[in-house]
Amino acid sequence: MNALELKNVSKSFAGKNVLQDINLTVQPGEFVAVIGYSGSGKTTLISLLAGLLKPETGEVLQDGLPVSGPHPERGIVFQNYSLLPWLTVKENVALAVEQVFPNLRAAEQQAHIMKYINMVKLGHAANKLPKQLSGGMRQRVSLARGLSIEPKVLLLDEPLSALDALSRATLQDEISEIWLQTKKTVVWITNDPDEAILLADRILPLTPGPGATFGPSFAVDLPRPRDRKKMMHHAGFQKLRSELVTWLLDAKRRDFTTLSKKLVLPDILPEDLSTVNNLQFLNRRGPRRRGQEKTEQLEVHSSPP
Repeated sequence: MNALELKNVSKSFAGKNVLQDINLTVQPGEFVAVIGYSGSGKTTLISLLAGLLKPETGEVLQDGLPVSGPHPERGIVFQNYSLLPWLTVKENVALAVEQVFPNLRAAEQQAHIMKYINMVKLGHAANKLPKQLSGGMRQRVSLARGLSIEPKVLLLDEPLSALDALSRATLQDEISEIWLQTKKTVVWITNDPDEAILLADRILPLTPGPGATFGPSFAVDLPRPRDRKKMMHHAGFQKLRSELVTWLLDAKRRDFTTLSKKLVLPDILPEDLSTVNNLQFLNRRGPRRRGQEKTEQLEVHSSPP
């Protein structure tokens, strides 16, 4: 049975079609990356999978059952950190754990919370507030919170997009390690081809919106664990990257439209503002004696600006 499934899903806002005829199947334990340009409906897609939005047409299924709303079986990590600033790292994670596992005894709850804080390598910062953490550390907290409710499916909406290149690379490697440990079903939203290839088993590109839909599926047949340095020189990586980037660029070019109607400029000449200003100046001077007009015009033209 498929872990997640979208059947002929469409979604629009204010009459604008965002997603159209979306079909997707995700197998249990599979890591799927969805890649696309800004505005192609990636966040809308992840919100449909999470149950935060309802499709106008089609079905969203988990384990063969309709998704009717948010549920702890589908954890989500957003682009922003979504942390409560007055709570510590431990307390932010505890907020989720207490809601999903209310029957845990105090000691069990603390052990459960620290398990996932340690998993994202933040044990030393468990009692710090978000303002005391770097951006990368805050996103680790968000990831620990998403993992701590032990969902069947983890949905991540460009979780590393706000980070600098070095922090992003470090977290990519660590998330890859965590996935190898947990084998969660993951749907990862990104706009980075290298990130998608490094992390995913399969990559699905979205066409540019509006009315975005999926392009062809790209299988990532590269051995795990994936070493970043070795991958950059791997022939399979280079070939897949070239194919993926080429498809995305071609899709963007096909999306460009040209004017079919030739614009015709109006048959007018620009106004000589200097002459108009001079005439207005002379008219304000009132009646002139014969021969005075020529003299005044010469004075106007010869006067400094």
